[in-house]
Amino acid sequence: MDMTWEFVLRIFVAALLGGAIGLEREYRAKEAGMRTHFLVALGSALFMIVSAYGFEGALSTPEHRWDVSRVAAQVVSGIGFIGAGTIIFHKSENVVRGLTTAAGLWVTAAIGLACGGGMYILATASTFLVLVGLEAFNYFLKKFDKHRSTT
Repeated sequence: MDMTWEFVLRIFVAALLGGAIGLEREYRAKEAGMRTHFLVALGSALFMIVSAYGFEGALSTPEHRWDVSRVAAQVVSGIGFIGAGTIIFHKSENVVRGLTTAAGLWVTAAIGLACGGGMYILATASTFLVLVGLEAFNYFLKKFDKHRSTT
């Protein structure tokens, strides 16, 4: 397969996996939904691809080394700003909302980076675990709340 098509596959898989997480968040009417998660995963994958392969023709000397991990590290930093935008403190209720959505965006960026690196199985397994975690914890919390309110 031509590398260009491999890169297209990587961003396509990232977008699908991110969209799946976003769909769950959208269903739960959370701060960031399908479009946001879709874009975060796709963008992270694209940054990883550009970082790893975009500078292949550039001159590499002992004085000028290209470090592909630097872009990935900046994705992690950048996603913090998006995540911070989803976190809201409600002073009247004395509660913080949006932490799970922010964490979801963070892990979605990591899944995008994994796809960008060609690690499809790891990215798919991570997406599965995120979805199971969100749904399972939601189920058990509802059961716990019902049990707590009856006692």
